[in-house]
Amino acid sequence: MNTIIVTGGAGYIGSHTIIELLQNTNYNIVSIDNLSNSTTDTFNRIEKITKKNVVNYNVDICDIDALNKVFQSIPNPIGIIHFAAFKAVGESVSNPLKYYHNNLDSLVNILNVCKNFKIPHFIFSSSCSVYGNVEHLPVTENTPFCIAESPYAHTKQVGEEIVSSFIKSESQHSAVLLRYFNPVGSHMSGFNGELSKDKPSNLVPFITQSASGILPPLTVFGNDYDTRDGSCIRDYIHITDIADAHVKALTYLIENRNKQKTSVFNLGTGNGVSVLECIQSFEKVTHQKLNYIIGPRRDGDVINIYANNNLAKQELGWNPKYGLDDMMLSAWNWQLYLNNKATLENK
Repeated sequence: MNTIIVTGGAGYIGSHTIIELLQNTNYNIVSIDNLSNSTTDTFNRIEKITKKNVVNYNVDICDIDALNKVFQSIPNPIGIIHFAAFKAVGESVSNPLKYYHNNLDSLVNILNVCKNFKIPHFIFSSSCSVYGNVEHLPVTENTPFCIAESPYAHTKQVGEEIVSSFIKSESQHSAVLLRYFNPVGSHMSGFNGELSKDKPSNLVPFITQSASGILPPLTVFGNDYDTRDGSCIRDYIHITDIADAHVKALTYLIENRNKQKTSVFNLGTGNGVSVLECIQSFEKVTHQKLNYIIGPRRDGDVINIYANNNLAKQELGWNPKYGLDDMMLSAWNWQLYLNNKATLENK
């Protein structure tokens, strides 16, 4: 049986992609995750949803010797989906070297393994942050990059260049770069979602934890931007739609449907939603009144961005299925699951 390796498999997007792979393909799925921002319980939840077990190697991908040992034990690897990276925009501004070291050294290592073990297909987890503050919306895959607004975004810009250069130099390899917009929500079962060991850096888990009384009132960073309600605008997309795109991208490469050795796709709904509109949707579908405060602008934030997703629809046969209300309700169901779990553990 052929094997697909998922780096960062215990993370938010990685775990949901593993679920989709297990439920919709016949590949052997192997995770590599050092659990720096996750726990082994993620794999218990994956097994609960899929009724299938996933092997995880607890290895730091920045350690090339340890990584080589892992790959020596993996049977018939034909593809790598590379998620493993630090992703907190604010932290990257305050600690840039941590991000450049982790996100880029690990990428070079995984590409070296890809080359040495002759693994032909590579999918790179990129981000809409590569575009920066663009002048024209929606952004297409050909929209020129502006200056990166954070070291995190810069690691994604450089990461794309590294992958493209590597693929260009290798005759037997191909890659897809997936530029996510803003993944939110949880698996529709309510059993898997976004979970951080530290205080969440993303909007929606902060909303749900604030509504649960776990965190203080949410701070909306800025209400004086040149947008319809003064808050930043993002293209929020359901995590299951993002995960589904990875399965379709993998099939796209394996079936040799790619027209270029390195293909790039935007993954978004094509609809811009403001932070305040997210809050309104959450309050509507959960019947929870959210306390929040308006704070100053935050360094590193892009003002307004949303996708043109036509290329992914045409080439991958991908269509996002879920709307904003689905995203908010599924995120809340996940939070309720966590709240109930914590209550039982504390009895």
